[in-house]
Amino acid sequence: MNSRALEFIGAGAQNFKEWFAFIGRQAGLTLPGSPYAIMFRPNPAESSGMKPMNVTSYSCGDISMRCSCGDCPSSPVCTNTSPSATHKSGSCSVRIGSLKAKCIDFALAILYVVLVSIFLGWGLFHHTRERNPHSRTKPVLNAMDVGQLHSVNRKKDENFPMQMLEDSPQIRNGVRLSVVQGYMSNFYRRYGTWVARNPTLVLCSSLAVVLMLCFGLIRFKVETRPEKLWVGPGSRAAEEKQFFDSHLAPFYRIEQIILATIPDAMDGRSPNIVTESNIKLLFEIQKKVDGIHANYSGSMISLSDICMKPLDQDCATQSVLQYFKMDPENYDNYGGVEHLEYCFQHYSSADKCMSAFKAPLDPSTALGGFPANNYSEASAFIVTYPVNNAIDKEGNETQRAVAWEKAFIQLMKDELLPLVQSQNLTLSFSSESSIEEELKRESTADAITIVISYLVMFAYISLTLGDTPRLSSFYISSKMLLGFSGVILVMLSVLASVGFFSVIGVKSTLIIMEVIPFLVLAVGVDNMCILVHAVKRQPLELPLEGRISNALVEVGPSITLASLSEVLAFAVGSFIPMPACRVFSMFAALAVLLDFLLQVTAFVALIVFDFLRAEDRRVDCFPCIKVSSSDVDSDKGIGQRKPGLLVRYMKEVHAPFLSFWGVKIVVISVFVGYALASIALCTRIQPGLEQKIVLPRDSYLQGYLNDVSEYLRVGPPLYFVVKNYNYSSESRHTNQLCSISQCDSDSLLNEIARESLTPDSSYIAKPAASWLDDFLLWMSPEAFGCCRKFTNQSYCPPDDQPPCCSPNEVSCGLDGVCKDCTTCFRHSDLHNDRPSTVQFKEKLPWFLNSLPSAACAKGGHGAYTSSVELKGYENNVIPASSFRTYHTPLNRQIDYVNSMRAAREFTSKISDSLKIEIFPYSVFYMFFEQYLDIWRTALINLAIAIGAVFIVCLVITCSFWSSAIIFLVLAMILVDLMGVMAILDIQLNAVSVVNLVMSVGIAVEFCVHMTHAFSVSSGDKEQRTKEALGTMGASVFSGITLTKLVGVIVLCFSRTEIFVVYYFQMYLALVLLGFLHGLVFLPVFLSIFGPPSRCVLVEQLEDHTSSSSSQL
Repeated sequence: MNSRALEFIGAGAQNFKEWFAFIGRQAGLTLPGSPYAIMFRPNPAESSGMKPMNVTSYSCGDISMRCSCGDCPSSPVCTNTSPSATHKSGSCSVRIGSLKAKCIDFALAILYVVLVSIFLGWGLFHHTRERNPHSRTKPVLNAMDVGQLHSVNRKKDENFPMQMLEDSPQIRNGVRLSVVQGYMSNFYRRYGTWVARNPTLVLCSSLAVVLMLCFGLIRFKVETRPEKLWVGPGSRAAEEKQFFDSHLAPFYRIEQIILATIPDAMDGRSPNIVTESNIKLLFEIQKKVDGIHANYSGSMISLSDICMKPLDQDCATQSVLQYFKMDPENYDNYGGVEHLEYCFQHYSSADKCMSAFKAPLDPSTALGGFPANNYSEASAFIVTYPVNNAIDKEGNETQRAVAWEKAFIQLMKDELLPLVQSQNLTLSFSSESSIEEELKRESTADAITIVISYLVMFAYISLTLGDTPRLSSFYISSKMLLGFSGVILVMLSVLASVGFFSVIGVKSTLIIMEVIPFLVLAVGVDNMCILVHAVKRQPLELPLEGRISNALVEVGPSITLASLSEVLAFAVGSFIPMPACRVFSMFAALAVLLDFLLQVTAFVALIVFDFLRAEDRRVDCFPCIKVSSSDVDSDKGIGQRKPGLLVRYMKEVHAPFLSFWGVKIVVISVFVGYALASIALCTRIQPGLEQKIVLPRDSYLQGYLNDVSEYLRVGPPLYFVVKNYNYSSESRHTNQLCSISQCDSDSLLNEIARESLTPDSSYIAKPAASWLDDFLLWMSPEAFGCCRKFTNQSYCPPDDQPPCCSPNEVSCGLDGVCKDCTTCFRHSDLHNDRPSTVQFKEKLPWFLNSLPSAACAKGGHGAYTSSVELKGYENNVIPASSFRTYHTPLNRQIDYVNSMRAAREFTSKISDSLKIEIFPYSVFYMFFEQYLDIWRTALINLAIAIGAVFIVCLVITCSFWSSAIIFLVLAMILVDLMGVMAILDIQLNAVSVVNLVMSVGIAVEFCVHMTHAFSVSSGDKEQRTKEALGTMGASVFSGITLTKLVGVIVLCFSRTEIFVVYYFQMYLALVLLGFLHGLVFLPVFLSIFGPPSRCVLVEQLEDHTSSSSSQL
């Protein structure tokens, strides 16, 4: 037992007075204490005739006592015995009067005041200059003198025929383009003309490629194993788990039941669970569990076939029923509830309290909801069934256990849950395979949600693509067939992406199946809207080829820029080591890329077919039906498109409102203020991912996880694994590891004991159980009943484990009790109480095979069977061994993260000090390792994503100014989104990091189209802002904001919380922030700090042409 002696038998006495008070306390015969009260008087009167014993007393720190540092930190041989400093560093704070604020909050508040003051001063100065007529005309005159950028007397008409300036690829329609944009415009012009002339060829060839990729779905597989989803194969935790499993033993499978009372409605307190009726109910539940027989390959599997049996006889079930030897007949014989109360205090010393598997049972592992160590007030029974585990997850041993677990869960649901509820109690349960099975069930939970999402998106895109003329021509101007075709293309891009990765052996995940259809739909539909609206804006006097060509020239570069940015941002997520998120990013990047390629090929061809249908007056969805021209001639709506309501609002209301200086000051102040506030809020984001969020809302595990957090009072097991322990006499490793007499004061086990004194920071609950200490004590000559041998030097078993020999042997006594057995060693056989290399090598297998007995409880069989690897130990080196302790109860995600960080920091320090390779291992480490450096991962990936977008913008636009503005707005959206995460208590994990990275790509669309429209507009900054809002504002709102909103909002109906929190809430916040920044902040910012116009005067072009001719 890795507990301190007085905690074990002395009711936690801290000094001799408390110890005397404990042993003199009057108690019943079955309770700890004395049959009558004993009052110990420290200063008795002389008349009593009592005199103090005049003997010398020694403290545990006396050198003659030879106490270990773990038992006596005050020993002079012990150095650095004070508990280590807390791992929690205090945060910087500033106090102003009674107000206390973090340093970062205070600094950002000062920065905000300074920035706003500077902006207000600059705005007042600028506004005053504008009101001065002399200063107002001066910039215009200077601009005219420069004669390159601004056109002041030219008003651009939206329907003005686009000029064909083929002489220079960098000048197009009066706009000075970058080199890249110039060549992209030339490409899109020629490409648009070619597609308009060959729509059938383009449509068939593009669909053929995508359908070929879809054939890969025949190899489609879904990964549901948690360790394959959430743990990178090259992670340190995964490697350490592999080492632990292969060298020692896999951590056993856990099947658990929590039976609890219902809290009182008035005061919220839970009644005591330790009652006769509840114990009898627990016996009934145990009987049904023992009766489970699961069919596996024709054989019936019961609990006794798969459970862990430390001493090879009985299952090591952790239950209060062990105090009755798991036998209901012993309940009355042992004294019922009173016997339990007794065992709670004497669970290790009383023979009747010993478990059926011959080991003491700590009540803290079988009870829950008790305050401090008051087990009598427990409000829950916790029953744990440890089941043997195997490394091979597909082997027979694992599959046998899985078959029993399925039957176990079914029994809980069908029989035991109604039985418990009828007794006014609650029952929660779980098995080792529960999470994996629930994730599989989740795969089909939201199929209806996906179908509804596509139907809603189809309806919306059909409405937004079509014209809104009179009802008489609606059946011609409608775009329902075009919208349906666009949705089909999105679906094909998703299927093609999944098919491609399935062919190369990459398994899909539930996140891919649930989220990517929504994501690509929301990302892809906006480009369709922009393309169709661009074609509709072209003059009807042009032939269809010219309209398609001009539309691609107009919006093709910005669509390409936005799509490439999205693909790059999604691809950055593939660098995240967590498999589920890495695979999701890969699938999403390819799906968005394929969707973009289909949009500029197949969808453009479909636009050609649709406009040809409308011009030929054929009915939408039924193109074979043609309407005579006389039926629609009276309706002049067809072919005479007027600006829509949204366009008129942007030009006549939204843009003029944002042009007021007062509005600009408010907008800049509010957005900058929220950005700085979001920076402060980011520090409140906690790492982690709640298990409850990953599971379906109606999963039975939801209640179980709540009960685990509510009732468990013991933390997960923690193992300190030592590699290559050299036990030879020449090595110091033994004294560097052990904690008994003559061990180093700074040994591993002494340091663990020291860390357990500060559990709040170390997260170590108690000293470690040490096979090495017990082995050295087992070999000691003073332990007469432990290491024994016959005269022929063979092993002699304990006397209470007959027959230890055959009756016909000379060394055998009556009833098989061994005689002529002696201790293995005399003091003279050992060197400083340490065995020699040969003695260690010879006796270690004896110890590990020795069963605990009444004469010697130090037997290693059962307790340490899987703690030492004997393979290759003959070479004086033990490849792997472990020392077990427990973490403190961990109730929050941050507790798991901090406990793992503290354990790793501790072992790193010890390894460096002792020059021995040591690492900590707990079963949950593999899933929480990502959170140790999640902030670093997030910042690096976000920096790469936003940097990639900046570079793409710079290459395509060749404008550092425009690219820097896009970069700034993207950074603000990103920071604001993280502020929303802090407000909504969304944790930082691989899922949210991928979302943040992808938000960079999605947010580009809200910025790049407006910035591009502003750059190619003519006039001063105010005029260009109004023109950009008039031409692209409506498209950004209806084609980007609303399409994403419709696609995302369906996720709120998902049955799984992870999609609601990490996709609906985060993407909804992203869409709203993108809309506000793209249509409110960005126009205001451009009107003040926007880049110069790329427009050139036609007169300048003519002058340039004439001068060039004259020179020739």
